[in-house]
Amino acid sequence: MNVTETFSEGLTRTFKIVVPAAEVDEQVTRKLTELAGTVRLPGFRPGKVPLELVRKRYGQSVMGEVLDETVRQSSASAVTDKGLRTAGSPKIEVKSFDQGKDLEYELTVDLMPEIVPADFSTISLERLKAEVSDKDVDDDLMRLARRMRETKPVDPPRAAEKGDVLSVDFEGKIDGKVFDGGAGTDVPLELGSDTFIPGFEDQLVGAKAGESREVKVTFPADYVFTDVAGKAAVFSVTVKEVRSGAPAAVDDELAKKVGLESVDALRKAGRERLERQHAQVSRSKLKRKLLDALAEKHSFPAPKNLLESELDNIMKQVAQSGGGKEPTDAEKEEYKGIAERRVRLGLLLSEIGRRNNIQVGEEELRRALAAEASRYPGREREVIEFYQKTPEALVQLRAPLYEDKVIDFILEMAKVTDRTVSAAELIRDEGLPTD
Repeated sequence: MNVTETFSEGLTRTFKIVVPAAEVDEQVTRKLTELAGTVRLPGFRPGKVPLELVRKRYGQSVMGEVLDETVRQSSASAVTDKGLRTAGSPKIEVKSFDQGKDLEYELTVDLMPEIVPADFSTISLERLKAEVSDKDVDDDLMRLARRMRETKPVDPPRAAEKGDVLSVDFEGKIDGKVFDGGAGTDVPLELGSDTFIPGFEDQLVGAKAGESREVKVTFPADYVFTDVAGKAAVFSVTVKEVRSGAPAAVDDELAKKVGLESVDALRKAGRERLERQHAQVSRSKLKRKLLDALAEKHSFPAPKNLLESELDNIMKQVAQSGGGKEPTDAEKEEYKGIAERRVRLGLLLSEIGRRNNIQVGEEELRRALAAEASRYPGREREVIEFYQKTPEALVQLRAPLYEDKVIDFILEMAKVTDRTVSAAELIRDEGLPTD
C-alpha cells in the first residue's frame, strides 16, 4: 500500500492511497476458495465445485466485499501509521479500479484540533435551589385532584361553563384538508384546563349538548408536531355531553385512586416528586451556565465535516418547524454559530473525558438501558434486543451518561455557590406548572 498526502489546509488532510492489484486479487481468491468449500451447485458434490466456476458465478459479489474491506482496513491503517487523531467519519472516493489493476482512492479526514482545557477552578457559578414548601405541595395536589375528580352529566341541562368537562367529536382542517391527528371521537375536554390548542376551549364556552360549532385556531409556532406548527386550522366540533365535576378534594379517596393508602402518604409522595423535579431543574440550569462558561474560556478551530453535519441537522429541524420557509441570511449565520458552539463543546467535553480517563461503566449502561426499556411497557425485551443489536443506538444511549460524568468532574473543581429562590423563580422558563 502506498500513501501520499495531496492536500493540507487547516484541520483537513487528503491522501492518495494505492493498493496493489496483487493484494486485492489475493483476497478475492482466498474468499472464493473458502466459498468453493461450502457452495452447492447442481452436478457437483459439496466442496468439489471448481474454483473457476465459483469465480464466474460469485466473482462480482466477492469483489465488492473485498473492495469494501480493503478500503476500510487500508484507510484505518493509513490513519494509524501516520499517528493522526481524526474527528468524525472520513470521506472516501474511489478514483480507479478494474480487474487486475491497482485500487486507487482518495481519503479525506479532518483532524482533532489541539484542545487545552482551562483551569476549572477559575470558573464561578451560581446554583439556584428551592425548598419545597407546604403550599407547593398543596398546589400540586390540588392540580392532581382536579385532574382526577369525578364528573356527572349536568342536570338540568345547561350551557357549558369553565370547569365543565365536555365529551366532543372533532375534525380539523388546514387549507380545507383534514390533517393527521386532527380528528377525535368522544374526547373528554375540561374547559379552562388549557390542554388543547390556545383559544380552542374558550370557543366552546356556552355550547350545549348536541350543538355543533366551528372553532378557528392557530397552532403555536413551537408546537410539538412541526407539520402543523404556526398554521391556521378550522375544527368542526360536536358537543355530545356536558358534565360537571364535584369539587376537587385532597383526601384519602384521592390517595387510593393513585395506589396510596392515605392522604399523608400522598402528600409525602408529592413532596418527594417536587423535590426531584426541583433538583433536576436546578442541575439543568447549572449545566447551561457551565457550558456558557466553557464556551467563553475555550477557542479552537472546529473540524469542517463535523460543522457541516451539525449545521445540516439544525437546518433540517428548522425546515420542519418552519413549514419549509426559507431562513433569512441573518438566521443562517445564527444557525452556523449554534452549530459551531455545539461542535466545540462536544469536542471539549470529549477531550476532558479522555484526558481524565472518564468512562461509562457497563452497569451504568445496563441501568440506562433498563430505564429506556421501561418506557415501553410490554415491549421491554424487544427494546433491549434492539439496542444490543444496534451499536449506533447504544452509542447514543451512552453519550448523555458520558457527558453528565464529565460535567460532574468539572463541577467538582469549579467554584459553585448556592442561592435559595422560590419554586416559581426556579422553574421559570422551564414549561412547568406554577399555579
